[in-house]
Amino acid sequence: MTFSLRSRQVYLPGGPRAATVTVDDGRIAAVTDYESTVDGPVTDLGALALLPGLVDTHVHVNEPGRTEWEGFATATRAAAAGGVTTIVDMPLNSLPPTTSVAALREKQAAARGKCFVDVGFWGGAVPGNARDLFPLHEAGVFGFKSFLVDSGVPEFPPLDRAGLAAAFASVDALFIVHAEDPTRLHDARPSRAYADFLASRPAAAEVSAVDTALSVAADTNRRVHILHLSAADALTSLRRARLAGVRVTAETCPHYLTLEAAAVPDGATEYKCCPPIRDGANQDRLWGGLADGTISIVVSDHSPSTPALKARGTGDFAAAWGGIASLQLGLSAVWTAAQERGFTLADVVRWMSSGPADLVGLRNKGRIAPGADADLVAFDPTATFVVDPAALLHRHPVTPYAARSLSGVVRTTWLRGEPVGATPRGRFLRREDAAR
Repeated sequence: MTFSLRSRQVYLPGGPRAATVTVDDGRIAAVTDYESTVDGPVTDLGALALLPGLVDTHVHVNEPGRTEWEGFATATRAAAAGGVTTIVDMPLNSLPPTTSVAALREKQAAARGKCFVDVGFWGGAVPGNARDLFPLHEAGVFGFKSFLVDSGVPEFPPLDRAGLAAAFASVDALFIVHAEDPTRLHDARPSRAYADFLASRPAAAEVSAVDTALSVAADTNRRVHILHLSAADALTSLRRARLAGVRVTAETCPHYLTLEAAAVPDGATEYKCCPPIRDGANQDRLWGGLADGTISIVVSDHSPSTPALKARGTGDFAAAWGGIASLQLGLSAVWTAAQERGFTLADVVRWMSSGPADLVGLRNKGRIAPGADADLVAFDPTATFVVDPAALLHRHPVTPYAARSLSGVVRTTWLRGEPVGATPRGRFLRREDAAR
């Protein structure tokens, strides 16, 4: 089927302009002038902007094994509602974790027929599985995640420096690292006070672990990506390493850019994540890291759990699961804060669409260009809404954004040229798809 979408604000690789985007057989066939004559039906989006679908490379779906926390059907439906058309699933907290080809096949079997957006997969690097990494890479995972600190689940233990080096040396792949140094953490005592939890995970723990990951990447000449950067103090190390030729990138998340430690109420465990949300001055510096390119992407780290695991009854930060569910809200949350700081919607598109696609090499995703998949979002950048947890499509409506007023509303999401609806049409993506 051939059809066209017309908008005064089409967010193209070269920037926004008025244009007509023609779609044929699920791909973008042409991008022409706004007034162009084209074959087939044309829909004028009026005041709506046309964005490339977001690519979220940091999503914990948790299926199989912990589907009561989330699942492919609920996670991907929420993703589409938030303008996300591609996710890459983390190797934990599913059971089994994706640390072998057999585990990858089990996860894909659990996901088949349930995905409303396209889905790729990360593999996991844990103690003792270095020999599994090359076969996993050949099976199509986009790279390998490792922790330098307790992951929170026993089946996905952390690597020490030697283990990280062994993993890096075992396969020429992209390695993504949860960087916190366990020797710099402090025991979190039972407390309803967020300040007590924050003190248990100081910025120095992130800086130390980032330095370890950078050193190992330099020694092995491997690509390394620092996950969910919350401590702006680590920006200096990242800049220095990049100047020295280390192939390093870094991400941050909507919650680090929009939420502040001082505003977290006592007992509000929906704000708990690891590494933690820090103070306003630190947040300002993270935005500076985005501005100068030290941080290149913004992704959700969607890490849901059951309300019981969030210890909502006691409000004990020490006992609560550390994770924030935000797949459906990330675009609006980031756009709300970005425009207040003088950034443009084109910046947000770069951080949340083309940047994550480039990280994993998906050249046919995250951009509106001829030949790319017709993953598109009609977005009203001026509309506002108040977050109602009951309207969220995540399995559990637990969110620190409840009752917040956000700017920007997703009106329609297209996956390969068709509006996302009641039928799951998502496909599995492999690393080989990067070559398309």
